[in-house]
Amino acid sequence: MSLLNPMNPTCPPPAPGGGTIEADLRVCHPGFSLDVALRLPAQGVSVLLGPSGCGKTTVLRALAGLGSTQGGGGGGLLGRTPQRVQGRVCVRGEVWQDDALGVWRPVHQRPLGVVFQEASLFEHLTVQGNLDYGWRRVPPAQRRLRHDDVIPLLGIGHLLQRRPHGLSGGERQRVAIARALLTSPALLLMDEPLSALDAARKAEVLPCLERLGQAGVPVVYVTHALDEAARLADHLVLMHEGRVQAAGPASALWTRLDVPLSQLDEAAAVLSATVVAHEPPQGLSLLRVSDSAPGLTLWTGLCTAPPGASIKVRVAARDVSVSLSRATDSSILNTLPAVVVEVREDAVGSVTLCLALGEGGANAPHLLARVTRRSAEHLGLRPGRPVFAQVKGVALLRG
Repeated sequence: MSLLNPMNPTCPPPAPGGGTIEADLRVCHPGFSLDVALRLPAQGVSVLLGPSGCGKTTVLRALAGLGSTQGGGGGGLLGRTPQRVQGRVCVRGEVWQDDALGVWRPVHQRPLGVVFQEASLFEHLTVQGNLDYGWRRVPPAQRRLRHDDVIPLLGIGHLLQRRPHGLSGGERQRVAIARALLTSPALLLMDEPLSALDAARKAEVLPCLERLGQAGVPVVYVTHALDEAARLADHLVLMHEGRVQAAGPASALWTRLDVPLSQLDEAAAVLSATVVAHEPPQGLSLLRVSDSAPGLTLWTGLCTAPPGASIKVRVAARDVSVSLSRATDSSILNTLPAVVVEVREDAVGSVTLCLALGEGGANAPHLLARVTRRSAEHLGLRPGRPVFAQVKGVALLRG
């Protein structure tokens, strides 16, 4: 569903790119309280990740000016019994709410788009008609996105003359996103937009979400799904019981040993990579994982992205082993030089390592490795120790 708001004609939306989204928010319900201070980049995708009821949707409602529902999150963005969330909201220097100064911009004057869990399109209109509705909500002087920008981005050109009842769930959601973008929002809010889709429809929509950065509209995206966060997040906010556990660039948060993500069974690093070459007879693709160190490469299963394309890969901690010398007689294709950055003892007999690839410079990509305590002691693994990371498997997130 898209929340389509007319732009405030006296206050045109900021130009895309740059700036921050600031949200200092507080609200208290019986059994639940929210107290967060967020500083999000006003570009790319910022993902709020956490379990149901942790306050993610309450933050989204506050950004939209909708207020909070009783009892915490989990009720969706259009929940019942709204209560005003106290605090301050500022988007790229424009104050939407500041209770200390008595500033409150109502929802219909906030230049934003919202996509909900269910794509509630106008059933009596064609896809083209739904898109035109969003387009017409914006005064001509304030339109920054056109049909020709949005339709190819979401891959819906072949759907324009169809009506919503004839669309799949994934197609409906892509139309809802396109309609929201055609309001030329200063901010796009997305509340678990894939939660109602099956795996096939989810796989259909995810590539479109990855391309949202091309629209130049910052996105705040709520989810409890690790796979969505890994694939989409440029900036990551971990929430628990109405508080922020950690926040920062996603690439850094995945491998921080003081963050709960690294304690999960599914703990993994998410690396940005560039496709170097393909070897179709072998079913392999070669990826470069650091522009500053061209020798840091990974072999992975054959991908469809062309050479030069940027993709993301996920490397699970359980798929990384460590050696003190480079093995020459191993079936493992990927052996990368690395430096031990940090060592954390976990459950009895288990140790998690944070490894910086290459020589371990400030901008080096990081991996996680989960090994036995016996192996860590035998190899003398400690911060600063040069090692080789042997990567057994790489999961492609794009391409």
